[in-house]
Amino acid sequence: MSDFHYSNGQLCVENLPLSRIAEAVGTPVYVYSAAALRHNYQIFAGACAHMDALIAYSVKANSNLAVLSLLASLGAGADVVSGGELERAMRAGIAPHKIVFSGVGKSRDEMRKALSAGIYQFNIESAPELVALNDVACAQNTVAAIALRINPDVSAGGHEKISTGKAENKFGVNLDQARDVYKQAHDLPGIEVTGVDMHIGSQIDNLAPFETALLKGLDLVLDLRRDGHDIRTFDMGGGLGIVYNQDEDTLPTVADYMDMVRRHTKGLDLKMIFEPGRAIAGNAGVLLSRVQYVKHGSARNFLILDAAMNDLLRPALYGAYHAIKPVAEPKDHQRETYDIVGPVCETGDTFANHRRLSVMKDGDLVAMLAAGAYGAVQAGQYNTRPLVPEVLVRGGKFDVIRKRPALEDILSLENVPTWL
Repeated sequence: MSDFHYSNGQLCVENLPLSRIAEAVGTPVYVYSAAALRHNYQIFAGACAHMDALIAYSVKANSNLAVLSLLASLGAGADVVSGGELERAMRAGIAPHKIVFSGVGKSRDEMRKALSAGIYQFNIESAPELVALNDVACAQNTVAAIALRINPDVSAGGHEKISTGKAENKFGVNLDQARDVYKQAHDLPGIEVTGVDMHIGSQIDNLAPFETALLKGLDLVLDLRRDGHDIRTFDMGGGLGIVYNQDEDTLPTVADYMDMVRRHTKGLDLKMIFEPGRAIAGNAGVLLSRVQYVKHGSARNFLILDAAMNDLLRPALYGAYHAIKPVAEPKDHQRETYDIVGPVCETGDTFANHRRLSVMKDGDLVAMLAAGAYGAVQAGQYNTRPLVPEVLVRGGKFDVIRKRPALEDILSLENVPTWL
């Protein structure tokens, strides 16, 4: 049974009706299933059981401390892209020796913090960053273990804004420059070359791009070993997609993915690093919202929700699809077509166009599915709308794991100069 399902006429998360959360916490609100998070992580752990592997959960997908603490209890590591995410991971109990630090613009302060913590590996994305890390490591009288992130010039499909493996993208070192940068790294006293890193994009819906990138990366591993580098790790990054549209999406399984990796890396004595984020958190959460108004226009019908683009940015930013379900289970087959929109003063504040739903009325609750990743983490306070609270459900109970700030909390961070 799905962790989000209809029971007794109500859409539930695990054993709890979503309407009960709406009554207690208000809307909009993010709701996560602890069972789904645990299940999704264990799928990865089980598929990696017979290989030397680190599952470094991609913190940027959903960085709530409660979510990270749950994953830490299951043995997860972390892939972080900022000093703030590093602090979150460690506060949640993720051991530094299970943390990799990615990102194209690490500051020297962030490098110092990560070196002091004793993280497992830096994923370096450019020659200037390599030099900066060497300077920081030498100043701290230590050595930084690094993998060079390689840009293999592989198209992973999907939206251009989540493609990271093409030569024109800002990420990584181009494959034809890699051996020269590795040689530079080898000669730096504060650097220890340990691996190769590769991440080609997000929401990838077939294994072919992964396989193409992996084979290019493994050819590089063999070349680097012949050059005298002790390459011991290979970081595959993340990017495995999830189902957003039940009517259209067909995706490879984690088991299929791991079988492909295992087949090509057999006998190479490499510790594999995987950085799933969306694949763990995505379908473990929903954004719960209430219909403010049903507006019947001459050309369109609109469902105006109390959730907006500042709460869930993906549709406005990427044109992303989210299935939307009424919380009250439809009792008949009557349907109406709606544009589902928020209250923000932007035409882009639209979650869906021409979506067929049961006939809705003011005050009804709806849930936007598969919102557990890149939802709350991208939220903002545009139009002075407070950040959305987050709730974690276990069985028939829930806890608020991030509260909704009061208006005074928002305004208290601002200051009017005395000269005004």
